[in-house]
Parts: sequence; structure tokens; C-alpha cells
Amino acid sequence: MKRGPAVFAAVAVLALTMACTSSPAPTASRQPESSGDPEVGSNFVAADKEPSLSADDAVSLLRQRVKYVFVLYQENRSFDSYFGTFPGADGLFSKPADQTPGFYQSIVNTDGTTSRIQPFRIGPKDFAADTDDVDHSHALLAAKMDVVEGAARMDKFATSEESKYTKGPTPSLMAKQMGELTMAYEDGDTVPFLWRYANRFVLFDHIFQSMVGPSTPGNLAIIAAQSGQTQEALHPDEKYTDNGNKNPGEPDLNDNDPYWGSPQDKTTDGRQPVNPKDYPGYGVALNQTYGTLPLSLAGKDAQDETASDRDAEGDLGDVRDDVDFLSKNGKASVPWAWFEEGYDKEPTDTSADPLDANGVHASYITHHNGPQYFGYIANNPRMSQKLRGLQDFFSAVEQGSLPTDGGVFFVKGGYQNIFGLKPADPDPAVQRNFIGDDDHPAYSDSQISEAMVAKAVNAIARSKYWGQCAIVITWDDSEGDYDHLPPPLRSFGPDKSVITDGPRVPLLLISPYARAHYIAHDVGDHGSVVKFVDELFGLTPLAQLPDELKGRDIGKRQFGQSDWGPDDAMTPDVCDLLSAFDPARLKGSVPPLAPSYAIIPDDIVNVLPETSGYGLKDIGVTPVDRILGIPNPVPSDFNPRPKTEPTKG
Repeated sequence: MKRGPAVFAAVAVLALTMACTSSPAPTASRQPESSGDPEVGSNFVAADKEPSLSADDAVSLLRQRVKYVFVLYQENRSFDSYFGTFPGADGLFSKPADQTPGFYQSIVNTDGTTSRIQPFRIGPKDFAADTDDVDHSHALLAAKMDVVEGAARMDKFATSEESKYTKGPTPSLMAKQMGELTMAYEDGDTVPFLWRYANRFVLFDHIFQSMVGPSTPGNLAIIAAQSGQTQEALHPDEKYTDNGNKNPGEPDLNDNDPYWGSPQDKTTDGRQPVNPKDYPGYGVALNQTYGTLPLSLAGKDAQDETASDRDAEGDLGDVRDDVDFLSKNGKASVPWAWFEEGYDKEPTDTSADPLDANGVHASYITHHNGPQYFGYIANNPRMSQKLRGLQDFFSAVEQGSLPTDGGVFFVKGGYQNIFGLKPADPDPAVQRNFIGDDDHPAYSDSQISEAMVAKAVNAIARSKYWGQCAIVITWDDSEGDYDHLPPPLRSFGPDKSVITDGPRVPLLLISPYARAHYIAHDVGDHGSVVKFVDELFGLTPLAQLPDELKGRDIGKRQFGQSDWGPDDAMTPDVCDLLSAFDPARLKGSVPPLAPSYAIIPDDIVNVLPETSGYGLKDIGVTPVDRILGIPNPVPSDFNPRPKTEPTKG
């Protein structure tokens, strides 16, 4: 729904209920930027005034308009931690505290007494762009969600995190601070570029992480709409053990490195890269063998695409029927690529040889490269050439060398950033440790990370691809930070713990055909991105490919779970993102949004907001907590980096 008077009536009621302020609610929460809304101007159409358009017509028109999909895939942020106070979104203060799951949580003080903690805002004065990493392993994330009688209570984020670090009868100060960190949230003063996109384009507020686990499952789900449920169904001996936290198994719910490129991989020619510091240390995942977008995008060329596989028996055994089906029934192949920082030689590499692990791939996060886990991609010279580095993305867009037929292009950052940006916080530990750009706490600075996203959006908007593009910005998991909205519980793993869905992640959609100033409440997860690609390019959904149907059928018959496998079809409440598109723009009765509407000027992007002061006042959005005058109960002993810089004294 578009933000409007109903939103402000709701927050007025909330203000009275919470007794946070005696002032009446303001009449507006968003003032357009002086340089922004005029570019929409008379072309803006309110949702209730839009022309009617059937779903089939919308898809048909979208296929005529959009050829390029860019997925800017960031790391580890819950919806509430970034957008929990965005006006009109289902956020931290949308309902009274006692009607908001997990709003109040218990935390143990260092003297053994128990206190109550609630969400609190951190910002530039706290150097909120640089925080330590809280636990988001499968087991602890499931514990934080606190599933009781088939429903997630979302009330154990602080307690579970604190307990992890408590070794004696009472927690240490560091343990308590880690628990507090799960309840901290940021807003547009910390990540103003992201809030600017949310304000101008479309923000989805009901998108959940598909898998209850850390980064790797999310990076598998964004191309497969699962992380191995059908593989476990077809190979029961491969099911995970150890709560899915460490040992290799299916579904994949941990951060073990891909088999391809690991010490177990004996490939010599065309060996996949790894970060030089991964071994010893990282475990090794099983070869992933289920269907993915890279396979379905091959369409009628699937046989040719997979013919170069070096180990057809090991890599293709679970997709042979898929390949045969696609070859006979698929449409023309659709190009794709996965651009990830450090995969090949980047400007930050210290060696001239991209295959020399001495300094090369230092920015590469091996367990974030979803396609590398699949033998039929990584062990296939023809398929693996579609895995590239981050600079390759910028070069291809700026030079206009992407395939002329369009395609699907995933973009990820890494441990460093190719732009030479440094955190605004002058602290030596921060300067040393927080130079990454994929938004993952503990090594990425969130403002460097949003700058990378902004540079990518700017590059696309300035290119010939803008007029035919859709840009999806989303995150692979929720980090283990608090989010109040209980996810739909779709499936449970071999240990009976919940494995789908996890807490919410943000999702933004930018396109010349997008609605402006719109919040979409459609329910979905990472499978929604896959579903959008399916529909845009007319692909058979992964869930309906023959081999995945076998796995889903086993899940239903033997496990009693009807949603066991890819959820890009046949699973309820997985949207296709189509509501983000303006029917009037699709029909041509209203002009597309101009590229200038998406571009953030370089002089803003190239200076981190903590230095420039760019923030909410510039983008014209007032967060809900400030509208309502809600007190900000920052714990007196709060530390955003308890592990990096332990509190002294």
C-alpha cells in the first residue's frame, strides 16, 4: 500500500497506547527531496488510481519492457535492524509493544540479576556503520526464533546470544553486550542511500530469509529456492547431522566451503578459487546436485551446456531428467553471470597472477559464491566461465558488453572494497577490520557497503541497460538480529528443528517501470527472486522440473511436508515481486522513471555519510520512532564492537 493518512492514524493510536508522547501525530512523515519528486511529478499515479491490469497482462507487458535483472545481493541484515522505523512499513512500532512479538526480551546482568531490553536506535554518533557479528548459525537462529507449538515467538534474540558467551554462573560484560547488540537498529542517518531508494522506489516488508541459517544457505537459495531439501530426499544418507551446524549434509544449513576449490577437490585445470586463509579452518560441503536458475536458464541448450561437465555421473545424476526436460521443452537460453569480489583479479590484489593464492582472492568470500557449490557449474568449463569478479561487473556495464539478449546478473562484494574507501571511524581497529563492502558485520562497514550498491545502481542507470532493467537489492540472511515478525514455518529438518522460513530481510526493487514511493506487503522469501526470474523469462519453475518434483514428492510422502524443496512454485505465500511494477508505466500511459531519479550524485556517494553528514534531513524521511517521540533506551553499557574492542575497565 502507498503511505498515506491511514498510516498516520495508526501511529497516532500507537502514540497514545505506548504513552510515548502527548503530542498529536504529524500529518506527514515524508517530505520529497527537492531534486526528487519533480522527476516523477504529474506522472505519479497513486495505487488506488492505477489502471487495472491482470497478472497475465502484467507479465506480458513486463517481458516487453524488462530484459536485464540485476540482483545486488548483500549480507546479514534483518528488516527491523535497517527499516524497522521506515514510515508505512510493518516495523518495530507499527503496533503497541505488548502486541509486538519479542519487543521486550530478558537479559542477564553481570551481577546475575535479570533486566528487560527492548529495541534501541544506534546511529552516526555510535559509529553504527561498524558492528560486530552476532551468531546466525542454524541452531542459534532457530533458538532466537523460539518456535513453540508451531509458531515462532521471536523473543529469544538477546537471551540466546548472551547465553552463547556466558561460561560461568553470570555473564561477562562482553556476553551481555553481545546480547544487547541483537536489539540495536539503524535508520536513514546510518544508511541514507538505502533509505533513499526505499523512499523513491519500492520497499518489500514481508520478505523472509528462505533457510534458517547463515550466509551459505541464503546464497544457495537465491539461485535454487532451497538449499538441498530435494537432495536429502533423493539421498537420505546425505542428511545433515549435528543440528546442521558444522558437519556436511543436506539440506545445507552451515557455512562450509564449496567442495569445488577445496583441498578435497583434485581438479587441476580450471580449479575454482578460494580465499587463501580458508584452510585450515573451513569445513567442506557436499557437492550440491539439485536444480538451479543457471540450469533452467540454459533452456533448450541444457544438454549442450552440461556436456562439458568433467564428472557427469557425480554432478548430473540428480538433474538428468531436468536436463532432458529442458532440452525438449525449454525456451532459448538466457544469459546469466555471478559477479563476486575477489573471484578473479581485482584492483585490490597484490599479485599479477590471478591464480596465485599469495594475496590474490584476499577479498574473496568463498562460501558466499552459491554457484560454486554445484558441480555441474563449477566442474564445467563452459558454465564456470560465467563466474566473474566484481570489477568485471562494473566494466561490463560501463562498456555496454553484457549480452544483447538480456539476462540475470548477481552482484556481491567481499572482505575488501575495490574503491579504496575507508571507514569514517578513525579508530585503528575499525580502519583495519571494517573495509568490506557486502554489509556483513565484523568486516564490512555498512556505509561502504551501501556505497558499493549505489555505485552499481548509478552505473546501471547511466548505461544503455536502464530502460530495460529491474534491480533487486536484498540480503542473504537476517544476521541473528531481532526482527519482530514471525515467519511462515514451512518445513522442519532431520533433527525436527525449523529450517524454513527464517526472519525477514529487506528487499528493494528499482526499475524505470517501478511504482514510486511504494511499500509492498506481499509475503515471500528468497524464492520470490527466483519466481520473478521464472515469470519474466518464461522458465519452468524449479519446483516443477522432473527431478525436483521427485524430491518434493518424497518430502510429502515420507516426511509429511508438502513444501519440501524449491518454493518458486507450488508453495503458498511466495510472491513474485510483480506488485512492485506500476501498471500505468507498463501500459505506457505514464512515462518510465528517468535514470536521474535513481542516480545518487557521485559527490554524495564518494563521501561516507558519517563524514559528509548526509542523512534523513537530505532524503526527507522522518522515522516512525521520531514521529512518535519514542524514547531511545540505549543500554548504558552498550558497545557496538564487544569482540573487536572489548570495553575496558
